[in-house]
Amino acid sequence: MDFTAQRNTMVDSQIRTTDVTSHSVLNAFLAVARETFVADALKPLAYSDNDLEIARGRYIMEPSPLAKMLQLAGLSKSDKVLEIGAGNGYASALLAQLAGSVVALECDPELAQQAKTNLAGLSDVKVVTGALSEGCATQGPYDVILLNGSVSEVPEALFAQLKEGGRLVGVIGQGLSASAHVFVREHGTQSQRWAFNASVPKLPGFDRAAEFVF
Repeated sequence: MDFTAQRNTMVDSQIRTTDVTSHSVLNAFLAVARETFVADALKPLAYSDNDLEIARGRYIMEPSPLAKMLQLAGLSKSDKVLEIGAGNGYASALLAQLAGSVVALECDPELAQQAKTNLAGLSDVKVVTGALSEGCATQGPYDVILLNGSVSEVPEALFAQLKEGGRLVGVIGQGLSASAHVFVREHGTQSQRWAFNASVPKLPGFDRAAEFVF
């Protein structure tokens, strides 16, 4: 299969058509081979406009919303990024094209090991295993935090790991009611801006605790 041609088609028909205009983001998607991050049985679908399963309940996000989130983050080569939910490293590889350094946090040890293998040779990406909702304070603070999936709410622990003026980009909510937001950390708190509607796979470990009403 001509994966290079499929990659070009993905960028032209799935990403450019959804208001992604950043040349650096488009070039990142052209540079990273999505087919190398999926099992052999899924390689023919590597460039389909779908989430691709990499483990039970875990997916590589479909191209369009991921590209829009990366554009929303406004990344530059001076940025230090924390990725929450690295999976097997696909979005980490994209971030490595856009940022100065990346800490790729993954809670599943097997996926983290796959990410280390897939990202071998990228010295600016460090794969770390730990609880996603806790972030990785020991490597921070960060200019940008990217949630590679949806969450019900963003824990304060993640906001606290942003530098002054740092941005957190993520999808809040589930299903058709979910939407992407960008948060900016200023003076110990954060402002929030709605960006676009998005339905993406959820990240583990962010469910709200059950509340009892009397």
